[in-house]
Amino acid sequence: MSKMQKAGNEKVTPQSSRALRDLIGLGVVTIFVLILSYFFNMFALIVKFLRDNPDKVVYADEIITGLLTLSVGLSIFAWRRWLELKKETGQRIKNQEELLRMTETQAETERIISKQLHLDMDQMKEDVREILQILLNKHKKTI
Repeated sequence: MSKMQKAGNEKVTPQSSRALRDLIGLGVVTIFVLILSYFFNMFALIVKFLRDNPDKVVYADEIITGLLTLSVGLSIFAWRRWLELKKETGQRIKNQEELLRMTETQAETERIISKQLHLDMDQMKEDVREILQILLNKHKKTI
């Protein structure tokens, strides 16, 4: 499979495959942490610590709620930035294609102009030769 395959309407590029690999890695780490938490009962240890030492941690529920809200907010933020980046990248690709097309048109125009100039110069040389020949013939007749 090539790196530039289409997935729906989107091309799979090295950048997007890297992002997909990162996302899969994040999912694997999350599942690993959930399994460890389940088997070692990490949340119960935290609850027990908070219950046994209420003076050590103040506002634990507010901190947990704030962190949860922050993680959801950062996820939404990252998603929106990704959509903006995707849109901008598409626009840059269109602009680059247009620039390449314009450059090719300009190169073709310059080639045509150059060819025409060479033809004009060759015609001018021929005209000068004819004029010189006429002048030489006139000069020979006068001598």
